[in-house]
Amino acid sequence: MFCTSMLDVAEEFGVPPYLFFPSGAAFLGFMFHIQELHDEEGFVAAESTGVELVFPGLANRLPGKVLPSGFLYEEWAVASYRIARDFRKTKGILVNTAKELESYALESLSKTENPKLKPESSSESSGSEEDEVMRWLDQQPESSVAFLCFGSMGGFCAEQVKEIACALEGSGHRFLWSLRRLEGGPALTPTTTDYGTEVGRVIGWAPQAAVLAHRSVGGFVSHCGWNSTLESMWFGVPMATWPMYAEQQFNAFLLVKELEIAAEIKMDYRTESGEIVSAEEIERGIRSLMEQNNPMKEKMKEFCDKVRGALMDGGSSSSSIAEFIEDIKINYRSESGKIVTTEEVKRGTKSLMELAKQLDEGDDI
Repeated sequence: MFCTSMLDVAEEFGVPPYLFFPSGAAFLGFMFHIQELHDEEGFVAAESTGVELVFPGLANRLPGKVLPSGFLYEEWAVASYRIARDFRKTKGILVNTAKELESYALESLSKTENPKLKPESSSESSGSEEDEVMRWLDQQPESSVAFLCFGSMGGFCAEQVKEIACALEGSGHRFLWSLRRLEGGPALTPTTTDYGTEVGRVIGWAPQAAVLAHRSVGGFVSHCGWNSTLESMWFGVPMATWPMYAEQQFNAFLLVKELEIAAEIKMDYRTESGEIVSAEEIERGIRSLMEQNNPMKEKMKEFCDKVRGALMDGGSSSSSIAEFIEDIKINYRSESGKIVTTEEVKRGTKSLMELAKQLDEGDDI
């Protein structure tokens, strides 16, 4: 999504350009609409943080306080609007979602003059080898552990760490907390920081997919990155929202208000704000997340079935990939006059998906 300068290269060589959009359909619709508002009406996102906004693709009004940071700062906003304009120049967009997950947003997008959309969920995971953390989880009762993990850039200052610790103690729930780094301190790794107790463990890096797949995990306190969100859906684990950066505030709103599969700790937290979230707010969110009779647990199980069904043969995502391949063939033939075979496109698509997986998993790529 940030490589739209390659559109000029595609045009020069007569190759039909397509875009892989790693976030969801609702956020893609948001990007298109906010760019239109800016270009046609002079909309300035930074002046709208105190109001509620209407966006196609969302059933509820969007509070201005959850607008992504990329649209709140002028330099970033200029780049974000340019990227959204470039999206419209493509022949189609492969969206990291499934029809069953974001039907409302996809239907809204289909009514506008945008490139063709192909929802393709890529959340399936295989887990990892059992280690000390997994053995500890094996000893816990089913759905009893709250898992806290905030992504590769989810760091906290010492004061915030204390508030989280107090909240976990006050909640009384078992926990597994991935504390990856402290602001102003050394990076934390499992070999240097693995503090285990009877009720919880504080670790460094966590095998997130394997943890979410474990029967003892009953809730996920997350930064609301879209890949983490899809993994949580894949394994049917309800979430509590604590966004950090990028479009995560928007995702948090989507999870809490639109899809109703997450409890709220915060929806408008931003790393750059320096805000300290109180132990009381955190504890309240964790208690809501781990409540046994919470309706969102059943709703998340329904989403789990939908995500898995989409990736089966004949499922919506599987069908979208097939349509995507046929669309490439048609557009390539029309622009170059050449005929490309299905096998050639399949090989190229496989390489593309392997690269996308590497980009998702590797911090240094």
